[in-house]
Amino acid sequence: MLPAIFIESANMNKRYSKADAPPGKFGFTDEQLAEKPTVFRNDLFKGKRVLVSGAGSGIGKATAYLFARLGADLVICGRNEERLAITESWLKKFGAKVETYSLSIRDHDAVAAMIDKAYANGGIDYQINNAGGQFSQKAIDYSVKGWNAVIDTNLNGTWYMMQNLARNWRASGKPGHIINIVADIWRGMPDAAHTCAARAGVVYLSKTVAVEWAEHNIQVNCIAPGAVETEGFGNYPPEASATFAQANPMMHVGESHDIAEACAYLAAPSGKFITGEVITVDGGQQLWSDLWLYGKPDYFKRGA
Repeated sequence: MLPAIFIESANMNKRYSKADAPPGKFGFTDEQLAEKPTVFRNDLFKGKRVLVSGAGSGIGKATAYLFARLGADLVICGRNEERLAITESWLKKFGAKVETYSLSIRDHDAVAAMIDKAYANGGIDYQINNAGGQFSQKAIDYSVKGWNAVIDTNLNGTWYMMQNLARNWRASGKPGHIINIVADIWRGMPDAAHTCAARAGVVYLSKTVAVEWAEHNIQVNCIAPGAVETEGFGNYPPEASATFAQANPMMHVGESHDIAEACAYLAAPSGKFITGEVITVDGGQQLWSDLWLYGKPDYFKRGA
């Protein structure tokens, strides 16, 4: 029998099919995402408040949808007001109370103001730091501006989110749990050295503060997605994205919903004894892959 936090679903192991996605597009529609089967019971997070950054698209949206479907209220943030408005409308359809903030996590003062206000409005139980971004390019060609933009968003922005909420938890004496969405960095990330550096920084930052903040009853964990299809796949050259399904031994891409369910696992009682850890959700990519975000160079095609 499954633990009480889970429910059985006949379709929960359904593999992603490109036929499930809109023609010519990556990822799922809002309607499809809202109906994805889940193994978790629908009141699991009732009475809890979850802050999700980058909730206007991709993994952040999928995660916000799932937590709302499982009974949570949401605080969401991101840069694109139009996308956030769509996410907010769906979360309310699920019955969630929602606070929405439009900001860049690179702006420390804006982050601090948002977290202080949201915390005062009802507290925050879980923080899921998903916001971030990168572009595919050979590292030797990075500009100073391009390098700094990725490091500032993915490393510094994540830190601003973490530290400001941790200070609120410490001041209130309430427990908390931070879940950082990082990346499959374990074998390097050709064509994305900037984000590999930043995400590796977040991983070891998380391991460090998981120890420091344990006395405040704050858990800190990471989830490292592999080739997980979202609308963000469209940002990569077609010759590169066409190979992503072969980037792991399972020979198919993952879904944003896979990452959302990993977040729920950590946030639920199932994760109560996990801190300072990284859950890698990548179909085995860390063990075997040949992933190039900008397209495989001719140098590595020799003898293929």
